[in-house]
Amino acid sequence: MSPERTCVGCRARAPQRQLVRLVVQGGSLILGRNQAGRGAWIHPAVACLQLAERKSAVGRALKFSGSLDTSELRSHLEVLERGVSAL
Repeated sequence: MSPERTCVGCRARAPQRQLVRLVVQGGSLILGRNQAGRGAWIHPAVACLQLAERKSAVGRALKFSGSLDTSELRSHLEVLERGVSAL
């Protein structure tokens, strides 16, 4: 049985392998299952990122008080979504 995590965007619980881990590095959000530091989990979907941004959930989950740059993460998630829909 794989561990479950909660998506910071939609708040749905899912197996860890279905989510991606976010970590703050230099004020930017990066994907990183093996990165050190506090992490937050999110579905690999732009819709979940938009929900998380609207609720300020990512910064709160990561205990980060500054503004986060999500542009690189957003473009990465868009590529992931296109790759999945192309299958």
